[in-house]
Amino acid sequence: MSVFRTTVLSIGPEAELFKEEKMVILFGKDAPDTLADYCYNIEVHPTNGEITTSHELVIDHQKYKITAVGEVVLPNLENLGHITIKFDGSTTPELPGTLYVEDKPMPDIQVDSMICIQ
Repeated sequence: MSVFRTTVLSIGPEAELFKEEKMVILFGKDAPDTLADYCYNIEVHPTNGEITTSHELVIDHQKYKITAVGEVVLPNLENLGHITIKFDGSTTPELPGTLYVEDKPMPDIQVDSMICIQ
């Protein structure tokens, strides 16, 4: 059962700049102009329960174990579709709006990519 499921609607022209830092920024279609260029824009959907380290992030068919969850990830995802995903394996959530996942090669996110937390 998935806690959250969405689709990438568009990709800002600068979104891949954060690959070097192993980061992806998600934002719903109402991203402010100053941020929109740096985001993967997603459909905002309600979440179905808490997000914990017992879950995994799935982008298309690539699975990543969740290693830490910032305290505002859930409300931000549900209300704005706005979180940062950091692919560095951190086990302590340093930033409240960041979802941390295992340190593996980052996925190639495209328009229509499916993003799921399960």
